[in-house]
Amino acid sequence: MNCLPGGTHPIVSASCCTYLAPEPVYGWRIELRRAGVADLKLHPGKAPYWLVKRMMPMASAICEFIVDEHGTTELLRRLSDPVYFQALSNVLGYDWDSSGSTTVTCGVLKSVLTFDKHHMVAVGGKGIASLQTPEKLRALEDFGMDGMKLADISRMTAKVDNAAVQDGYQLYQHVFFVDEDENWAVVQQGLNSKTRDARRYHWIYDGLTDFIEEPHSGMISGQVRKVVLDMTSRQSDECRKTSVDAVKEDPVRVKRWLEDLRAYGESSLMPWLEDDNASPQYLPSYKVIPRRMDWDAVRRAYEIQPSNYEQLIRVKGIGPAAVRGLALVSEMIFGSAPSWSDPVRMTFAFGGKDGVPFPVPRKDYDQAISFMEQAINEAKMGRPEKVVALKRLASFAPPVLRNTDPVQESVA
Repeated sequence: MNCLPGGTHPIVSASCCTYLAPEPVYGWRIELRRAGVADLKLHPGKAPYWLVKRMMPMASAICEFIVDEHGTTELLRRLSDPVYFQALSNVLGYDWDSSGSTTVTCGVLKSVLTFDKHHMVAVGGKGIASLQTPEKLRALEDFGMDGMKLADISRMTAKVDNAAVQDGYQLYQHVFFVDEDENWAVVQQGLNSKTRDARRYHWIYDGLTDFIEEPHSGMISGQVRKVVLDMTSRQSDECRKTSVDAVKEDPVRVKRWLEDLRAYGESSLMPWLEDDNASPQYLPSYKVIPRRMDWDAVRRAYEIQPSNYEQLIRVKGIGPAAVRGLALVSEMIFGSAPSWSDPVRMTFAFGGKDGVPFPVPRKDYDQAISFMEQAINEAKMGRPEKVVALKRLASFAPPVLRNTDPVQESVA
């Protein structure tokens, strides 16, 4: 657990997922925390059946409560919040620091969400199921929805996180939540095989103006990396424009630019041009030119003549290597540097099923499910007493302290 200044720290309970905070201290104000990062280690094994069979009715009841009280847009907003999503996983009894908190929770939500009860569904999953997401979304045309548009959104969110944000995590899980009005949210996760941890990316339709410039509603990761090529950062705006201009040139010229950089290994000619007595400046390892470029894709982009970076990203075959190569050409030849800063900012850990911080109390879990389902049914019959009681209980949940100092706030 990462501590706040003065030795205080927020704690998330696995049983009720409330934030526990000490008395206010100087420089802090009381406010709910809206963003964060949790350790998401790769844990072996599967979620036990006895837990999953309880997670499903509990998840269904929680989602139904939210939809009945606030509508589907509020449920989508909460799922797009990385901290709320992690809290939901904890309430359902899953590990506080496992990559499975994403895949299992998404799998449970996919199984229980229906148009009849929740007015929304979840499509996608892990591995092969994630690749089938566009096809499943197109099938929603049977419900009178624009399946082609939803499938395009799905592909773009995945491509941005796989190519435009190069942070060392390979996507392997993608779940698309969509309601009857075609409002949507995306939760997807990537794997870093070297560090054995995962990173989760959240998206939501609300407030999204394009898929390129800082489009995420939040991220959660096992660590903040020192160097990340982030073409979605506002700081990469000039680099994006230069990349688009570069790809409009003849692919032969683009290839020559890359070869000019590669010919000098990992050194730059700039010091030689500026000072005859200067020694060569070596490029850091993360700026090494990619060895494999899909030149057919570069030629397709040249033929299309994209007007902006989103159109460039949409070109078939423009993947991580092409994005990185064009970004390095933009920086090293034309002086338009991209952002090399990790978009993930803060870190603190959460934590379920492995008995940490304590074993899941199965009897209490079953009683909670029964209470939730009974409260929903009684509310629909005009007896909302249990729902009102839950609202009163929520007022007793203590808030968490949020640092007002922007410098301290970024400290893990």
